[in-house]
Amino acid sequence: MACFMAGTILSLLMLAGMALTGGGIHAIVKRGDRKRGVLMILAGLVMFANVAISAIPGPDLPVLENSR
Repeated sequence: MACFMAGTILSLLMLAGMALTGGGIHAIVKRGDRKRGVLMILAGLVMFANVAISAIPGPDLPVLENSR
């Protein structure tokens, strides 16, 4: 169950990051609101970075326990 929820949360973060990035581009190009557009693009990039960090496989827990 936890694996399913983690995948769902990462998928929602990716969708939100794409929406923020697209909205930021739209705000810059169509509306001329450069400050808000850049902030939206940065927020989208932060979401992509969070997904990338969460998706990187880490060391297994039993290996950490045996290294003591």
